[in-house]
Amino acid sequence: MLDDLVPNVRVLTADDLGIGAKAMAATNRASSAPDAAPVASDDPRIQEIIRLARIFGGVILSGSPGTSKSYYAAAAAEVLTNGVKDRYRFVQFHASYQYEDFMVGFTPTINGWETKQGAFMELVFNATTDPDHTYVLVIDELSRADVGRVFGEALTYVERTKRELPFRIASGEEIKVPENLIILATMNPFDRGVDEVDAAFERRFAKVSMDPDRNLLDAILTDNEVAEPIKSRLIAWFDRINNHSKRNPAAAVGHAYFSTVTDERSLADVWDYQLKYLVQRAFRRDENTGAEIEAAWRHIFAVVPDEASQATDESASEPEAETS
Repeated sequence: MLDDLVPNVRVLTADDLGIGAKAMAATNRASSAPDAAPVASDDPRIQEIIRLARIFGGVILSGSPGTSKSYYAAAAAEVLTNGVKDRYRFVQFHASYQYEDFMVGFTPTINGWETKQGAFMELVFNATTDPDHTYVLVIDELSRADVGRVFGEALTYVERTKRELPFRIASGEEIKVPENLIILATMNPFDRGVDEVDAAFERRFAKVSMDPDRNLLDAILTDNEVAEPIKSRLIAWFDRINNHSKRNPAAAVGHAYFSTVTDERSLADVWDYQLKYLVQRAFRRDENTGAEIEAAWRHIFAVVPDEASQATDESASEPEAETS
């Protein structure tokens, strides 16, 4: 359309200018969002994940949605590998994710079948042939798959005390999990498969709780220049619903839900298209509390009498426009 109107004008995208999603993903950011903050290697949470990873060989970040689990896992992976893309990999578990995807499977060829390395096996091979550098596998949604079936024989040997011990996988190949391979994983503690994950990994990896954080929410809203009193009221609502989550874990609301909030309109969108459904699901057996939470949300946008009178006074104090 623009080319038809102005034929010799070159249209530049955000990525052409080096500020788009592709450009940000290629730099030291844990998110591909164009406005994502750079990874701070000295962040206390990242440093704690790195410390535990080196002790246990793996760390599970466990928390409700919106608590920055994936962000911190990705950030720690970048720091551990000095940002070298070939030395870390991301996979996402789901109900149909299998041993063949993770370890080794078979793929058809013209002449029959050949083995195909899964994500874990690829990193095992690369880390084994490059022992002087750290390799990291980031598993998102660990509890969404049957972890025993996916890891297979390797489940025993990812434990730090059994690293470098040889074992055979389904293809008959003998391998060992190298010391320089670290596994970082995220999971929602309310997923159906979480009990199996806990049983499989509670003595193998470290586990870090990722909770909704009002200080991080405050920092997000401050960086986004959200005006008072919307900011203070939102933080009060955030505290209120997360207090309910102590008895009703499904009510937990993470700070990352509000990462795109800049004003009342964008905040209303978060409720209309995300949080409303979370609240309905969390309080479906306690409608009175759900109604109180929704009423408290509406109060964020209310204009209290003092504010209304102040706005009226300010309007009255403005000089009248001169008329000719």
